[in-house]
Amino acid sequence: MTNNNAVPNRMIYEKSPYLLQHAYNPVDWFPWGEEAFSKAEKEDKPIFLSIGYSTCHWCHVMAHESFEDDEIAEELNNNFISIKVDREERPDVDAVYMNVAQRMTGAGGWPLTIIMTPKQKPFFAATYIPKIARYNMKGLLEILDIVATKWKNNSDELINSGNQITELIKSQEEKEYRELMPTKELIFDAKSIFVQNFDEEYGSFGSSPKFPQPSNLMFLLRYYKMENDDEALYMVEKTLESMYRGGIFDHIGYGFSRYSTDDKWLVPHFEKMLYDNAQLVIVLTEAFQITKNDLYKDIVVKTLDYILREMTDDNGGFYSAQDADSEGEEGKYYVFTLTEIIDVLGEVDGKYFINYYNITKEGNFEGKNILNLLNNEDYYKKDDRIESLNIKLYDYRLKRIKLHKDDKILTSWNGMMIAAFALAYKTFGDLKYLKAAEKAVNFIDENLIDENNKISVRFREGSVIGNGTLDDYAFYVWSLIEMYNATYNFKFLSRAIKLNNKMIDLFWDSKNGGFYMTSNEGESLIYNPKEVYDGALPSGNSVASNNLIRLAKITGNIGLEEVSNKQITFLTDMISEYPAGYTFALISLMYELYPTKEIVCILNNNEGLEDINNILKTNFIINTTVLVVNYDDLKEVGNTIEFIKDYKLKNNKTTFYICENKECSLPITDINEVVKILDSD
Repeated sequence: MTNNNAVPNRMIYEKSPYLLQHAYNPVDWFPWGEEAFSKAEKEDKPIFLSIGYSTCHWCHVMAHESFEDDEIAEELNNNFISIKVDREERPDVDAVYMNVAQRMTGAGGWPLTIIMTPKQKPFFAATYIPKIARYNMKGLLEILDIVATKWKNNSDELINSGNQITELIKSQEEKEYRELMPTKELIFDAKSIFVQNFDEEYGSFGSSPKFPQPSNLMFLLRYYKMENDDEALYMVEKTLESMYRGGIFDHIGYGFSRYSTDDKWLVPHFEKMLYDNAQLVIVLTEAFQITKNDLYKDIVVKTLDYILREMTDDNGGFYSAQDADSEGEEGKYYVFTLTEIIDVLGEVDGKYFINYYNITKEGNFEGKNILNLLNNEDYYKKDDRIESLNIKLYDYRLKRIKLHKDDKILTSWNGMMIAAFALAYKTFGDLKYLKAAEKAVNFIDENLIDENNKISVRFREGSVIGNGTLDDYAFYVWSLIEMYNATYNFKFLSRAIKLNNKMIDLFWDSKNGGFYMTSNEGESLIYNPKEVYDGALPSGNSVASNNLIRLAKITGNIGLEEVSNKQITFLTDMISEYPAGYTFALISLMYELYPTKEIVCILNNNEGLEDINNILKTNFIINTTVLVVNYDDLKEVGNTIEFIKDYKLKNNKTTFYICENKECSLPITDINEVVKILDSD
């Protein structure tokens, strides 16, 4: 029985769209915090913890089946203290208990269900649970009854179990790390694993479900460049083109969905996440830099158009996600019947559209059609007629009941999208990309970072919450480095250096290496994880490592280099277990294992800036750091980067100082000589 009472619970006072979705549940939800923990202690009740996010399809299903149900609510309210957490606002809480679930059950995902002691020590973990038992799954009602009875009759057994599980996980997570030196074998092993698992027909690695996992593709592009390995580039191109041809790409509204449920990339899980689109823009732009294939540029332009049109706040921040569901059905907003296409576009244009996008009377998704190009061999050709019909069908789609949008602005995910816009501007030169990136940087600086350079996690409706996690610092520093590389405006580099130093102060483990997820000033959880695995998102540790190397080389700061070297040995220990699971971390190792270049350009009143831009901006130049400074600004920049103070102009001309593998050449004033050196990669 579902409760239709319009009396809200505590979630009504929250700003998170996910928590607000549960504001009218009959469950007496608490947000994560001391109030809930104290009540659990005082009333001697176990805690029922539910973690999800607002665009999660199975979170919606469990909410409708169970959390809107009077019978479930009565059981929870009488025998448990119930806590609801938005994983995107509390990635630290999510990381801790997702690790618990994976170690206890061998699986993970959302919604995440944890039952634990008042001390937050878990003794039960699961993901989605139906209300009533089905197939081989116990029902939530049965589980709650079993736990409640056991807690009343023998709570010590559950408490001991929670203590043992917590201590086991802490011992596994807080181990001593071996200081291993990186070798190219790790790089080769990762590539070999990808070759073994590559899907020759549809790209990517393994079978369904298929996730984009852009870090893997970024790694392979660098492998291609470093090893001159055409096979690595082929795997990337096959994957990108297959994704574009499938239904995971929204062919009329643009942007990528979160993952494909099948191996063809045809049927997506329709939610769109900011972080997927940001990373795919980066990969596609890099692929364009290498191949100059206009298809990749076209997909980038379309994806960023989607972000600017539907996922950008008026003040400049980027929203988190769009839902998969509308009117209680997954994908309903995105699919069409054949007759619907004819009705909207007319007989002649409709038939042309139907043939182009493989639309049938039977459909390919629950009797309707997901637009796709799987049977279209001319998918890479520009078709102006189709473009105009896309707009017409998109306008028709807008009249449907709109998708829920998670409009909170997350610092970490915004960092990725800023980096994507900066790289797109650098490569394609469209000023609207630079303006979007600059506006987002200004938004974060003004709203999510305080005067002490401390970052917060989330902004929504004027409310800022959360002590920034490692991801917030690492991803935002990444974006500032990319902003500097796109503009050579020193303010971005200076800001990156300051926030990177703050990150080291707050998160660095000086004994073992590695960065903790939660700062030394943050909330104490049952343990403080060090996230390293590079999955749908690269880990904070991997991104931080990449930032450290780049900033150490560009600044010549010995202290940064020491932290960077220790971080590399920490990552090497982790990577050695399964290199293909740590591909963004491997990008950092490539900085250590392959030739590097450092370029310092001293400008004479901006003379030669356009030349250096033309060389560096459109080509895929890696393992190279660039510092561009006007001669008149040397003193000011030297306050941050000391070695630059002694640099001079040669013959009063713009002068290039180039070092390769710790060996520096004489100053160069001929731009053609610079081109030769860069082309020697």
